[in-house]
Amino acid sequence: MTAQTDTTPSTGSCCSPAGSCHHGAADVQIEQADSVTAVYQVKGMTCGHCEGAVSEEISGIAGVTSVAAVASTGLVTVTSKAPLAEDAVRAAVDEAGYELLGPAA
Repeated sequence: MTAQTDTTPSTGSCCSPAGSCHHGAADVQIEQADSVTAVYQVKGMTCGHCEGAVSEEISGIAGVTSVAAVASTGLVTVTSKAPLAEDAVRAAVDEAGYELLGPAA
């Protein structure tokens, strides 16, 4: 019997070197209220699974009401009840296995 393993390429992506992936859940929405929206640049996302992993981790930050990650642009739009500490966003992105480059210009 042969065991098949998935490895993460050195680019930080969860996908194969060809960019293929088996999962996808890009947007996480919790609730909308009076809110603040920030857009961040994230390095290493290549597919829907990457988008979902980043969105899931960021949505765990207290006060976040929605997250929309787009692998093709590397942009992650975060809506929250109050401005977020960049360190908290960086930690969430790191936990997902990607690199936060900072706020999008």
